Amino acid sequence: MKKYRFSFEIWGLLLFLIVMLPTFIWLAIPAPNDILRENSITEMVDAIASVCQIAMVAALCILRNRDAKKLCVTPSVILSAGCCVLYFISWIVYYIGMINAPVILGLTIPPCLAFLFFAIDRKNGIAIIPIVIFTLCHLIYGVVNFII
Repeated sequence: MKKYRFSFEIWGLLLFLIVMLPTFIWLAIPAPNDILRENSITEMVDAIASVCQIAMVAALCILRNRDAKKLCVTPSVILSAGCCVLYFISWIVYYIGMINAPVILGLTIPPCLAFLFFAIDRKNGIAIIPIVIFTLCHLIYGVVNFII
């Protein structure tokens, strides 16, 4: 814990808002054939995911590793941005009406990986724990509710 300090990480908040942007749009403008609005059959997994999502965002936004350099273009940052692009493409395809396993996985995995690569870049090992748990729960939710 000595490696970390409480400090606002604007880039963590910005990443969260970027990833949430399609969700905000989806909440305001439903997609055609919107299966994501169906009731979930993984309520307990969803609850765990929600708690981990809050912990993940909190860790990414308020904990800084003293060893992390200023944010710059690194392979991890590029991978994080690439995951955001894949996520946005998946939302576009979903709104076009194509709903299949690759699209559901595109809505599930890339945003989680964007957070993971960001945490790796920022040397935020504390954030990695809720990110991994959130990713597993988010994957279970997507597969069980929409693929199986």
